[in-house]
Amino acid sequence: MKPLYTLLFFILCSCSIVTLAQTGKIRGTLRFNEGTPVAAAVVYIEALDRHTVSDLDGLYELDDIPYGSYAVEVRSIEAEKSVTEVTVDKPLVTFTPQLKESSYQLGEVIVKGTTEKRIIETKGFAVNVIETEQEGLKNIQTNDLLNRSVGVTVRQDGGLGSAVSYNLNGMSGNSVRIFVDDIPISAYGSSFSLNSIPPSLIERIEVYKGVIPSHLTDDALGGAINVVLKKEMRNSLTASLSYGSFNTFQANINGRYRHDKSGFTLTLSGFHNYSDNDYEVWGKFVRNILPNGRYEYVRARRFNDAYRSTGSRIEMGFTDVVWADQFFVGYNGSDDYNEIQHGTYMSIPYMGRFSESQSHAFNLIYRKRDLFLPGLDLQLSGVYGNRSQVVNDTVRWNYNWYGEKSMGLYGDPILRPNGAQQGAPTISHTHRDIFTLRSGVAYTIIPRHKVLINHSYYTIDRREFDEMRSEAEQAFVGRRDLQKHVATLSYEMTTLGDRLRSNLFVKFYRQMIDRMDPVLTLDNGEQIRTEERVNSTRKAAGYGLALSYALLPELLLLTSAEKAVRMPSENELFGSIGENIVENPHINPEVSNNLNIGFKAGDYYMGAQRFSFSATGFLRDTRDKIVRQINPRLNDAIQTSPFENLGKTQSLGIEAEANYAYDDKLSLLFNLSRFNTLFNMKEDAAGNRLDYYRKQMPNEPWFTFNSTAQYTLFNLLQKRSQLHIHYSFRFVESFQTTWLDIEDFRVPRQYIQDAGFSYLFPGKKFVVSFDVRNLFDRQVYDNFAVQKPGRAFYLKLNYTINHINI
Repeated sequence: MKPLYTLLFFILCSCSIVTLAQTGKIRGTLRFNEGTPVAAAVVYIEALDRHTVSDLDGLYELDDIPYGSYAVEVRSIEAEKSVTEVTVDKPLVTFTPQLKESSYQLGEVIVKGTTEKRIIETKGFAVNVIETEQEGLKNIQTNDLLNRSVGVTVRQDGGLGSAVSYNLNGMSGNSVRIFVDDIPISAYGSSFSLNSIPPSLIERIEVYKGVIPSHLTDDALGGAINVVLKKEMRNSLTASLSYGSFNTFQANINGRYRHDKSGFTLTLSGFHNYSDNDYEVWGKFVRNILPNGRYEYVRARRFNDAYRSTGSRIEMGFTDVVWADQFFVGYNGSDDYNEIQHGTYMSIPYMGRFSESQSHAFNLIYRKRDLFLPGLDLQLSGVYGNRSQVVNDTVRWNYNWYGEKSMGLYGDPILRPNGAQQGAPTISHTHRDIFTLRSGVAYTIIPRHKVLINHSYYTIDRREFDEMRSEAEQAFVGRRDLQKHVATLSYEMTTLGDRLRSNLFVKFYRQMIDRMDPVLTLDNGEQIRTEERVNSTRKAAGYGLALSYALLPELLLLTSAEKAVRMPSENELFGSIGENIVENPHINPEVSNNLNIGFKAGDYYMGAQRFSFSATGFLRDTRDKIVRQINPRLNDAIQTSPFENLGKTQSLGIEAEANYAYDDKLSLLFNLSRFNTLFNMKEDAAGNRLDYYRKQMPNEPWFTFNSTAQYTLFNLLQKRSQLHIHYSFRFVESFQTTWLDIEDFRVPRQYIQDAGFSYLFPGKKFVVSFDVRNLFDRQVYDNFAVQKPGRAFYLKLNYTINHINI
């Protein structure tokens, strides 16, 4: 706990020094004279070339505004133009103008300022910035938003609650790391996932591919997804309920409170998810084995796949005060129950196998800009988590896809080969104590020149025991310990009249593992307890560069490159019985030379029409790629496998996206991603020729296409109401699930279509949405041909209360 004490001491020292901020925020709510909020209005400071857009509740915020007086302009198609002088002389200035409703229809409002999205996209990294203002109205999950983004494929092992991984341009699994406000989401436990965060709470999602900025300090070799939550501190309460097919129920509640004078801030959130996940599965991967050994292909419902998760989060502290921009202490707790329907493949269904998990995490966050002197920014965060998991597997009979016991030739029930659904009977307990500490310092030496230093420390202490073992065996409990350090140093520079932006960085990695298993040995007929240990320390270094050049105001050229390193993760090293992973403590770090070259063009305007285009070519040249070992024997009684190093692989591909919008009514998006990930070794270490040289990696969707369309009708049925109608289409090309190029192991082409609508009532507090997923009930697959849900219907209600007075 020494790093935590150091963190607390540093923050207390910082808090004792009163420093004067050199910049402040302008925050407020835009309303008509009668009190109705004004949504989608542009708040613009021409002198600083800065603007933002108000949300559905009329709330807006402009940050990093230097002290001084400015003309603040407000424009909207619903309101008359307003210009007011506002003086920024303290950390937070509230500006809440009352607007007059426009008596005519304004053709278009074009303000070419610098948004946060634009700032991120012009730093040279291959990055998608997903804005979520409209998505919070729909019955949509955060993973659905990501799955529609260019170059992103979300891989899920079934329905709600099943394991999720992310593929970014051919890099997947633990090569892609997930962050929430720059903090790894893994620190909060498995129940707290991206789908636990409703889009209505998200400001934006940043998706970095191949080359990762230094402030996300981690060994994210393939990419990173950073979810940035909304920071507005209005007093509000939001609740949503959703119910749909397969008895799926989801509820969220979120509240915020801030005391204006003291800056005391409190945030609360909670969620509950449940689904039977009893959707139909069919096709060549769903079959019963008859007593005579023949296959019977069936259409049946999943029967051992229910999922439940409940969680809450509380943070309290201070915001926008003299000594801190943010200071929070918080708690995050969650609990989940997950039935396990099958192993790696769907060929053998399970009955009675399930896992239960609990997580308790305590966190501390401190952020301050202009600390001690202008241009010096500090951020610190620490999370301590205690996580426990129990995997229960004691049912000894074999079952078919109808949920019935399988019968032998003589009518007797068939027993599982080893006494349980997945190997020997077990009630396995795994306890983890996890601590992570992250720190970052940024200093602007002179305008447009900045140095950043970041460090991440991660440690996990893991203990295991099995109730099904004898008391003597339980006394021999092993331990698994892991520590990891990642440090980065980067230099950012903007030159040539702000047209050229560069980011040069170096990264240093260090990982230490300690695996201990007690064993009994015989010495002269006497049993002696000894310890079998595996210890290792791995070190590596990486470096990279990101460049962007504005060839024209609306045409940006981008390139980035990195020698990236990824250390093996806890589950890859030590295994996970709940995910059917066998341990392998001898895995080597994965190293990849990553390159991106692309452009972004737009926005271009033609009257009320708006266009934008982007494209990126990419290369991933990887050594010792860490992948799940592929077993082509679908009918094996025990479907577990370890992770392993694959040698050399190479991915070469392209992604492209086009956006079109007309007025505020119609928006269209089209994107595609295509790559080949080829095994690139002719011979193994012994000199034997390998059959898979230059073959496509299995279990990788290598070509995807997405399109979405949305149309908005204003003032339908009621004045100032909005009806949003949306449709999406996704195509996934056929791919192999094993190295064997035969039809039985091939996932067919997939055509997935979703549609729905959301109705926003006047006052912008109540939203009703209805969605149809997988509209034409097509077979949908992800990992190892595991089928996902067919056609499903969902209804969602969302209600928001603003300006709560306490």
